[in-house]
Amino acid sequence: MSIEIRNIHKEFGNFQALGDVSLDIHSGELIALLGPSGCGKTTLLRIIAGLESADSGTILFSGEDTTHVHVRDRQVGFVFQHYALFRHMTVFENVAFGLRVKPRHLRPSEAQIQQKVHDLLNLVQLDWLSDRYPSQLSGGQRQRIALARALAVEPKVLLLDEPFGALDAKVRKELRRWLRHLHDDLNVTTIFVTHDQEEALEVADRVVVMNKGQVEQIGSPQDVWEHPASPFVYGFLGDVNLFHGRAHEGEMHIGLNEQSVRVASPEFQDAQDAKAFAYVRPHDFEVRRYVAGEAGLRVQLSRAMVVGPIARLELQAQSTESNGVAEKIIEAQISAHEFQTQGFVQGDDLLLTPRKARVFVA
Repeated sequence: MSIEIRNIHKEFGNFQALGDVSLDIHSGELIALLGPSGCGKTTLLRIIAGLESADSGTILFSGEDTTHVHVRDRQVGFVFQHYALFRHMTVFENVAFGLRVKPRHLRPSEAQIQQKVHDLLNLVQLDWLSDRYPSQLSGGQRQRIALARALAVEPKVLLLDEPFGALDAKVRKELRRWLRHLHDDLNVTTIFVTHDQEEALEVADRVVVMNKGQVEQIGSPQDVWEHPASPFVYGFLGDVNLFHGRAHEGEMHIGLNEQSVRVASPEFQDAQDAKAFAYVRPHDFEVRRYVAGEAGLRVQLSRAMVVGPIARLELQAQSTESNGVAEKIIEAQISAHEFQTQGFVQGDDLLLTPRKARVFVA
């Protein structure tokens, strides 16, 4: 089922939760709504589900206006962050619940219900737990049962609100990989809300980055990561270092005198000494020992954390000038092998040069 969201606007008192949001979701697509708390992503999901009404705008399911259709008639499955399983029911009874409360003329026979539930429990790989109660399950197991229950009524759309947010990191990683495989098998249109950038980039076909009730960017995971449309998107997707400087005729200048670097910014060829800022990801720095007279940002190694194959460096800018890098910690990332080969130790003076940066003119 395709979904068309047109000019959805929603306010809670004086707070604008959504401001004229429009979005097209293709049939069978897995979409992530990604953004910080309060950006409007859950409100948008609840409006799609029919659990919340918009102040204005329309929602169309496969071309049909469902803006005012009741939630029970929208054929959506909804999974919340906190499982919401019935504690007094077994796993089997939880999954069967949606089928057993259907109107009599739509309700499957008991034999059909039994088969359907066993099929779903096999799908989520938990058939062996059918007689257990939710209190006897792990968090990851409870969430998979909640998903099986949502799928039991054969929804046209599956909506997931921070489905793995209450779980520890290892279980989250396992479940999002499992969700991707499950979606590929079922091909049901799926929208999930998350504030976890890694989760969105790893699982979704397309990512919708939201901020302050607006859509900042829509694109494939690779597209939004490599070509952020705004400073917000660049800053929100992963760790970044922010530098202030001046852009002039296709170059941005960061720092002063010998402690400086120039970053190519051909998209701002017409800029004339304009105020600008650049984002550099930690792994996009070249790090080498300080040599007087060489171009680069002079920094001091204040801390190094070597975990597995990666060395994460905290670097203190050495300039006291008001040049955009003064008195701030810069984060860089190099391989553990390079760190050991170079023999860097705390207190060393180093030079930083960005291999890649994204420049924005203020």
